[in-house]
Amino acid sequence: MNLITPKTALVSLSDKSNLDELIKFLLDQEVKIISTGGTYSAIKKITNKVIEVSEFTGFEEMMDGRVKTLHPKIHAGILARRETDIEVLTDRGYECIDIVIVNLYPFRETIASGCSFDEAIEKIDIGGPTMIRSAAKNFKDVAVISDPNDYTQLIDEWKNNGGISYEFRKELSQKVFQLMAEYNLSIANYLKDISFNTHQYNLQKSQSLRYGENPHQTANLFTFANLEHKNIANADVLQGKELSYNNIVDADAAWECVRAFDEPACVIVKHANPCGVAEGSSIFEAYDLAFNTDPTSAFGGIIAFNRKVDKKTAEEINTRQFVEVVLATSFEEAALEELAKKKNVRVLCVDLEQDNPYPGVIKKVSGGILIQSDDTFIVPTEDLKCVTKRQPSAEEINDLMFAWKVAKFVKSNAIVYVKNKQTIGIGAGQMSRVISAEIANLKAKEEGLEVKGAAMASDAFFPFRDGIDKAASSGIAAIIQPGGSIRDEEVIAAADENNIAMVFTSTRHFRH
Repeated sequence: MNLITPKTALVSLSDKSNLDELIKFLLDQEVKIISTGGTYSAIKKITNKVIEVSEFTGFEEMMDGRVKTLHPKIHAGILARRETDIEVLTDRGYECIDIVIVNLYPFRETIASGCSFDEAIEKIDIGGPTMIRSAAKNFKDVAVISDPNDYTQLIDEWKNNGGISYEFRKELSQKVFQLMAEYNLSIANYLKDISFNTHQYNLQKSQSLRYGENPHQTANLFTFANLEHKNIANADVLQGKELSYNNIVDADAAWECVRAFDEPACVIVKHANPCGVAEGSSIFEAYDLAFNTDPTSAFGGIIAFNRKVDKKTAEEINTRQFVEVVLATSFEEAALEELAKKKNVRVLCVDLEQDNPYPGVIKKVSGGILIQSDDTFIVPTEDLKCVTKRQPSAEEINDLMFAWKVAKFVKSNAIVYVKNKQTIGIGAGQMSRVISAEIANLKAKEEGLEVKGAAMASDAFFPFRDGIDKAASSGIAAIIQPGGSIRDEEVIAAADENNIAMVFTSTRHFRH
C-alpha cells in the first residue's frame, strides 16, 4: 500500500467546513500544524498547537496577504522527494510538509454574485493553487486534500490502515488537477468576457439509455462532475425500471416546477407539461387536488412532491392511476413498501436544493448551438401593476401568483386557470393563445371544476382583446400577464367591460 504517516500538515482553508473534526484528528495523530490567515485564527479557537506560516518561514506576509505562502521553505518542504532530497532540505534548515489541506478562494461564486471586476480579480487564488499543485505533483510522498468532503475518507483510511495509501494519494492528486483545470478555465472565460463565464461543461457518461425520444434514436445520460446534491441526473433511484430518455425529461420538468412552491405541493407532468399542480395543507391534499385537475392526462404521468411522501399518498397513487415516475425529497418506509407493489414504477429521491455549477440552457441548431441563461426570474408581488379599474382581492392575488409560477413551466402559448391554489385547467403548446384558453376551459369543464371566479395566467401578452373576451365568457375573475402589446389599451378596456381585475408583470416566460 506504500503508506505515509504525515508528521507535518499545512492547513489553509476558504471553506472551513468540519474544521474542528479535522484538527482534533490531526492532534490525536501528533501532527504538527502550520496555518495561515483566517484559518490560523479559526484553529487557535480549537487549540494553541498551531504555528502561523510567517513564524514557520520567518517571512512576514506582505501586500495585504498577496504574498505569504510563496516561500522556498513551504514549497521545498512539499516538493522534496523523500528518497533523494532530504539532505538538501536539511542543509537549508528546512523540513518536510507531508500533508497539504488547502481549498481555494471561491472564484465562481464570487463572479456569480455580481461583484465588480476588481473584486473578481482579487479572488483569483495564487498561493492555494501553487501549494496544492506542488503536493499533487509529489503525491508519491505527500497527501493533498482540496475538498472538505474528503476529510471523512482521509480519517477512516488513516485510522484503519495506520497511514495514507498510495492509491488514495494518487486519487487525491488527480482531483487537484481536475479542480485546477476547471478553476483556470473559469478565470479564462471570465477574462474573455464570455457571457456564461461560470460555465465549465465537465461531463462524465452516467449510463446508456435504452433509446432516445423514440425507439429508433440512441441516447446517453451524462452528468456534471462534482455534484454536491441529488439532482435529476444523479438522483437516488430507489426502485423501478431503468429510466428512459422521456422519463428523465419529464422528471426534470416536474421537479423544476414543484421546487417553485413553498407550501406542500404536487406537480403532475405529461409530455413535459404540467397537467395538474396544487398546494395543500399536506402532501396528500396537494396530490388529490393536482390529480383532480386532469385525471385523464395524469395517467402515465410523472408525479413530483416537494415534501416527504407518506403511506396514504402512496396508496392513493397506486389506487388511482398508472404512473411512470414518483419523485420526492424523501419517502416514509411504509410509502416505499406501498409503491413497491408496483415494481416497475420508478421512485426517485431528489434534493430540493440543486447544483447549478453550469447554469444555462443549450439548444442545438443547424451549424451551431444556442446558449441562454436559465429563466430564474420571479416577479415580486409588490411589483405587479394593476391596470384595470377593479383591483384584485388578496385571494385573487394569491391565485394569480400561483398561476404565474405554473405558467412559467408550461409550453407556449401557455394559459393556466387556477382557483384556491389548484390548477383547474391548463392550455399548452398552441399556435393561438385563444385556443390555449379554450383548451384550459375545456379541461375544467371535463372534470366539473368551477371556472367562475378563477384566476388566469398568460405567459405572454394578449395581442388582441379576443383572449380577454374568451376568459370573461368562461367566468375568469382576474388575469396576470406581461403586458407590452401595442393593443394594451384595447385589452385593458375589455377587462374593464367585464369587471376583470388584471395585473401586468412586465416579464414574459416563453418556454419553447
